[in-house]
Order: sequence, then structure tokens, then C-alpha cells
Amino acid sequence: MKTKIIKLKEDKLSKEDLEIIDQAFRDGKLVVFPTETVYGLGANGLDPDADKKIFKAKGRPSDNPLILHIAYMSQINELVKEIPDVARELSDNFWPGPLTMIFNKSDLVPDAVTAGLDTVAIRMPSHPVAREILKYTKLPIAAPSANLSGKPSPTTYKRVMEDLDGLVDIIVDGGKPSYGIESTVLDLTSDPAMILRPGGVTKEDLRKIIPNIAIDNTIIDSNDKTVPKSPGQKYKHYAPQADCYTFAGDPFNVVNEINKRIETNKDKKIAVLATDQTVDEYEGAYMVINLGSRENLREIAQNLFEALRSCDDNKVDIIYAEGFELRGLGVGIMNRLLKASAGKVVLGL
Repeated sequence: MKTKIIKLKEDKLSKEDLEIIDQAFRDGKLVVFPTETVYGLGANGLDPDADKKIFKAKGRPSDNPLILHIAYMSQINELVKEIPDVARELSDNFWPGPLTMIFNKSDLVPDAVTAGLDTVAIRMPSHPVAREILKYTKLPIAAPSANLSGKPSPTTYKRVMEDLDGLVDIIVDGGKPSYGIESTVLDLTSDPAMILRPGGVTKEDLRKIIPNIAIDNTIIDSNDKTVPKSPGQKYKHYAPQADCYTFAGDPFNVVNEINKRIETNKDKKIAVLATDQTVDEYEGAYMVINLGSRENLREIAQNLFEALRSCDDNKVDIIYAEGFELRGLGVGIMNRLLKASAGKVVLGL
């Protein structure tokens, strides 16, 4: 397959480009486009044959549900059985933005999107290019992250090309997403509502509207027996090729422990994922990548997946990653690190 590349003109898509993308969706084709979280691999969410192509292109397990992306709140009406009052309040506060809500699905939504479940995940992205596309096509677009299944999600056009060039019909080059990790997923079909995946909309944000909100334990402790209602719940995700270890605790103690392990593994190519506060404290590592300041977790999140991809580029053997406090956006960052580490975490430092 020859993949068509669409570049922005003055940070926007032309009407001709929008027509090409819209027609591609209506013809059952695959289109990669930027969102504020990561790049998404999109297909017409109402076309089960097109949706199945997403799983094939990514090598994605068929029991891992997709998220439908919409431009207008009115589109939900035909996709779900009912809209709880709290969903309207949440949409008023967080849409467009990095929040996905799970509803009981209508019969219109194909099983290919929901992995056979009777629930559907829906979100309204805020990225201007994604909004242009979704407003123009007026279709609900099923779109997981635009990477090969299991690899770190792509936050640049270059990484999308590495994974999917020749496997999809169109790739839109829309620059770097502003969040860098996938959306928060909130299950409104459970009582109380439950966070299934942390992201840019934090637990603290959501508690202002749902004070008794629950948090799924697979966020920190993955369980292979889980039937996933949300992407990122069950399978190893965001994984670099190297063995990855995450260190949680006092940053000073973390630095000391990582330096000890670097000394012990002198024969290995070791990468360290560090921060502004610690980047100059490491000795003997093959490479030290600065994710940004601990005072700016948005910056850390933006840089995380690209850092993991850079480790693959350099064919390192081991990655030692600093951990973050489990509050605010730190919960989403730690969730991605723990998935990337496949549970290899050093605690209590």
C-alpha cells in the first residue's frame, strides 16, 4: 500500500485535504491524524470492516476495545442508550479535551469497536486538526494510538511513519501533541463512576464533579484475567525493546540506587530517564535523557514516549526510569512507566 502524506498549510488542512480524508473514511480506509494526546489511527466507527482494519494494521488483540472520537455532543445520542446527567456536566467542563467516557452502547455501534462488550468509549479531542477533521466528516471515528501494538505511542509524525508507513492509507503530519499520553478513561456505567486509565484529566479534576469517584486497580497492578473495557487495561503497553525498571521514592535515594545498578552492570548499554533536578547526577550510563522538570509534569508527559523510542533507536539493554508521585498528572505518567516496565518496579527508596 502506498501511504499518502498530508502536510498542514499554515497550521490548517485545506478544504481539498479535508475532502480527501472524509472520502477515505467513507470508503473504509485508514487515516492517521494528530490529537492533543497522541497520534490516532482512525477509521469510520460505524463501518465494522474498516474498524477490523485497525486491528490488522496495529497487530492489536481483538478483545481490546477502541474509542470513538466525535466533534459534537449531539453525536452521542445515536451511539449510546442513555446519557447520564453527570456526563453532560463532565462534557461541559472537560470537552473538547483528553477525557474519554464509557456509556452503554446503542445497537448502531459495531461489536468490532467495542470488542463485543455492551459499552462504548467516546471522547471529543481538542487538537485543532482533529477537530477540523471530525467536524468535516461528521462521522464517529474509531481511533486507538497510531503505533504497532505494544510499542510506545507516537507523539511525532516521524514515529508514525516508522510504524505504519505502507500499512495505512493516509497520514496527516500535525506536529507534536500537547499532552503526550493518552486520554483519561472514565467508566460511567459503574457505580460509582470509575477511572479505568489515568491521563490529562486528573482524579483531582474529576472529584470536583464526582466526589466519590473510584479508581480501577489495574492502573497500577495489571491483571491478565481482566476483561478490558478500556485500552491500556490488560496488555503490556508502551514497551521499549530494552528491559525497563521504574524506581519510586525519594529522588535522592533513587539517584543513588540507579547509580549503584549502573556500576553493577558496566557491561550493559544503560539509559536513564531523568529530570532537570537529577540529570547531572548520573555517572557511567550510556545515555541520560532529561524528561523535563518535576515542577512541570505536563512537560514530563509530553516527552515520555519519545524518550522510550529514543532508547530503542540507540539499542540500549536496560532503561532505569525515575518515578513520580501518585498525584495529579503523575498518576498517568506512572501508569505508562509501570506498563512499559511490565511491573518491574523498585519501591520504598
